[in-house]
Amino acid sequence: MEIKKAFFQKSSPNIENCPKINLFEIAFIGRSNVGKSSILNMLLNKKSIAKVSKTPGKTKLINYFLINDNIFFVDLPGYGYAKLSKKNKFEISKITQSYFKDRKQLNQIFLLIDIRHKIQKSDYSFMELLNQLNKDFIIIFTKTDKIKDSLIDDLCDDYLNSIKNIYDKNIYFKSSSLNKKGRQEILSYIKEISS
Repeated sequence: MEIKKAFFQKSSPNIENCPKINLFEIAFIGRSNVGKSSILNMLLNKKSIAKVSKTPGKTKLINYFLINDNIFFVDLPGYGYAKLSKKNKFEISKITQSYFKDRKQLNQIFLLIDIRHKIQKSDYSFMELLNQLNKDFIIIFTKTDKIKDSLIDDLCDDYLNSIKNIYDKNIYFKSSSLNKKGRQEILSYIKEISS
């Protein structure tokens, strides 16, 4: 897939406020600070189309980016950030659950996982939620630049083995927003599923 045009469309505080247009929609979700905004910037080849923050829990809205006039990339609030107030955590959870449960335009979910960590309770719970909602997802391992190349495949295999009861696919992606690792593979996959 070649990115010819990409721009920020809108931020929505709830599903009712999401774009009404019926385009192919791809959601990016993961724990707070997993690198969702960085991956979007890398895929779209734009430095700051998605706002990146070192403070976890910064994305609190559903952010829409229109790609080539025919696909939406959607940056969703992260989950599992302990320092948010209970009220805030609940609101973000409600927005996210409502989006996955009721958003008819949603075609693909990319679940981002930081390759440096073993399975986290919040990630596992979120996978269970997606399975309960009958929502398929594909894993993108992020931050591979922070790990020795020789360890990456083993870490991916170990992680996938730990979730094989809930994720039985052979497909996953290894990525780094720093050196653009995985960019072509992910974009090729998007082209394949959206054609």
